[in-house]
Amino acid sequence: MNHRHLLPDEIDLLVDGEAGFGVAPLRAHIQECADCRERLEDARIVVDALESLPHFAPDSRLADRVMAQVPVFVPAHVAARDSVRRWMPASVGARIAAAAVAGSVALTLTLGMIWLALQGDAVIFVTGLLGDRVRGAVVGAARDLAVALLGDAALSALQGLGAVGASLLFLAFLLAAAGTVVGIRRLAVAGRRA
Repeated sequence: MNHRHLLPDEIDLLVDGEAGFGVAPLRAHIQECADCRERLEDARIVVDALESLPHFAPDSRLADRVMAQVPVFVPAHVAARDSVRRWMPASVGARIAAAAVAGSVALTLTLGMIWLALQGDAVIFVTGLLGDRVRGAVVGAARDLAVALLGDAALSALQGLGAVGASLLFLAFLLAAAGTVVGIRRLAVAGRRA
């Protein structure tokens, strides 16, 4: 006699009525062990109860609704390929024309970049010009902000301080603004806690 009780998967084999090499010792064990025989009968009752339940077919749109909520990772190369396929024309002649246009744009951009790389003086001039324009825009915006916040008299006083004094005053203004934001946040957190 085997002193080991049957495992759940072994009982499943007997409930399903499986036949084979390993089933005969299980059936012999059931004849000898009352505990395993009782577990087998309980499993058969459960299977019979499940079989007597009505069988429902899921809605045909269930899979679509579930998959619509599942985030699917699409690799970058697959997304790029799919985008190119969507934009590519269907006819051969249109594909040739699209390839010609894309090739001419790529060639023009490449030649333009090569020309710019060879024209170092032009690049330096353009970046300097853009830098002056950006700096002028920032200074103008700061001046307009100072006039809006402090008035014309304060602006003339700031111009009397010079660049270092104005920078220090601007830094103090930024620190005061940051302190105000931190204070308001602390009040909001304290209000939520209360």
